[in-house]
Amino acid sequence: MKKNLYIIMLAFVTALGLVSCSDDDPSSNTIYPTDSPARDNFDNWLLKNYTFPYNVDVKYKMEDIESDHKYTLVPADSAKSAKLSIIMKFLWFDAYNEVIGPDFIKENMPRMIHFIGSPAYNSEGTMVLGTAEGGLKVTLYMVNSLTDEMLTDYTTMNEYYFHTLHHEFTHILNQKVPYDRSYDLITESSYVSGNWYNIPDHTAHQLGFVTPYAMVEPVEDFAEMLSMYLTISEAEWNAIIADATNPNKADGEQDGADFINAKLDIVRSYMRDSWNIDIDVLRDAVLRRAAELKSIDLDHLN
Repeated sequence: MKKNLYIIMLAFVTALGLVSCSDDDPSSNTIYPTDSPARDNFDNWLLKNYTFPYNVDVKYKMEDIESDHKYTLVPADSAKSAKLSIIMKFLWFDAYNEVIGPDFIKENMPRMIHFIGSPAYNSEGTMVLGTAEGGLKVTLYMVNSLTDEMLTDYTTMNEYYFHTLHHEFTHILNQKVPYDRSYDLITESSYVSGNWYNIPDHTAHQLGFVTPYAMVEPVEDFAEMLSMYLTISEAEWNAIIADATNPNKADGEQDGADFINAKLDIVRSYMRDSWNIDIDVLRDAVLRRAAELKSIDLDHLN
């Protein structure tokens, strides 16, 4: 009886398998396609200028999986992304390439740069201009805010984009090689965390910070120090130092200018000792290129 039952069950399973197979319509398509995706002229330009030489993937077609879901965001305009990519290579990648060489870029630049069209607004009304994640990815917001006037105005471009890129890149470098933590103690009692946006520039300078955002915490302070120093002129930097100076300080008393200069010494040593980069030489390269911004051809992808 058991033998007959086993035979019946086996026959039933076999028949079920045949029925199931009879409904299949097998396809020769693989789930791992090897064909190259369709690319337009801009896509090919990105391959030539970012991916092939530096192994960096610039994404301008917003991908949901790469986006921060707590924000309401819109994709970046492709034409504006193209112009920003040209400037970004000239002012950022090429400046580092000129000073330290392509190997540094290949080894340390983020593997992905993701363009987002809109700003990312926080609940208190502040805007996120950029983020860095895990030393591998930088997200840059507000691409759709670019105008033809902004594209040739370095001050505005720096305020919204390039200061942010240098800031986020500093985080990546710090994740790979930590900076001297004695930096954290210079203005240890003056960090304010999330209340930074209520602090005027002058107050921040007087307390030893180059921007109010630097007052969030030491790692943000370090990134602000380097990115500000690299992207503003000597006259603008000296104006910050002058604003941070207390002419009425007592003998032996330290003021904001003393704190900023002490921080800059650590930043300068960190970049020299950890990365073999002279920040004064790098700043010269960045600012010389900034002066040439109006001469860049932004209408053709060469």
